[in-house]
Amino acid sequence: MKKFGYLIINYNDYETTNKLIDNIKDYKIIDEIVVIDNNSNDNSKEELKKNKNITLICNDENLGFAKAINIGCKYLIDKYDKVYIAISNSDIRIKKEKDLKDLLDSFKNDIAIVAPTIKEPKEIVKGWKLTSVKEDIKLNIPLINRKYRKKLMTYPEEHYKSDVSYVDIVKGCFFIIDSQALINVNYFDENTFLYYEENIIAKKLRVKGYKTIINNNVLIYHDHEVSINKNISNVNKYKITKDSFMYYEKNYNGASNFQLFILKVLNNMNLIAKKIRKK
Repeated sequence: MKKFGYLIINYNDYETTNKLIDNIKDYKIIDEIVVIDNNSNDNSKEELKKNKNITLICNDENLGFAKAINIGCKYLIDKYDKVYIAISNSDIRIKKEKDLKDLLDSFKNDIAIVAPTIKEPKEIVKGWKLTSVKEDIKLNIPLINRKYRKKLMTYPEEHYKSDVSYVDIVKGCFFIIDSQALINVNYFDENTFLYYEENIIAKKLRVKGYKTIINNNVLIYHDHEVSINKNISNVNKYKITKDSFMYYEKNYNGASNFQLFILKVLNNMNLIAKKIRKK
């Protein structure tokens, strides 16, 4: 069987990262735990260096999520060649080792990504659909966007009745990717700093004929955006999200200049509304 590496991205949140490491350090199915520190400005590096259960790679600057992922993935691929890689937020909790085994057992020849059902504080998240530019315009119109969200993005409940379900996109907080598929799509696109990595990798994999699945029998817990919320305000988070969104629409979703203009106007309207609500 292929080796299995577990990759965690850390930024100013060593306590949460260490909790996850303690959670999984005795799982024999994991060959190596790799932590990428994105140039934290707290004492993360010093604290993580004390942990003998990991390989720690410290970046000299905050490179963003996609670049950090690529650094970790390339390290594991260089070391093990063919390897399954869990890409994980630090705020993930795994109940038992068998959950990881069941996810790994779900891989078949054309499957690039396997993900669990994600339990967050307020909701359960599975996969969602890729949307067209026209659909994304609807999803960004203030006041009426909620009307379209479920219809355009969500799979019906019946879609998840079997043991596994094919989906377009999975949540980026935790999934396992096959290294060979990752190499074949030339890794994650490093032109986004944060957010939309899921959409971009989904598009790249689809072009190459790969599939993504949810294992409906595995539940993993996510304390939603603990580390991100510690470091980024809601307004700045929105700006970063929309910068990545516009890059995705232009480079992967085929948006015309006119459609990009409309999306930019809608983004600005939504940003103004967020600032007003903040006051």
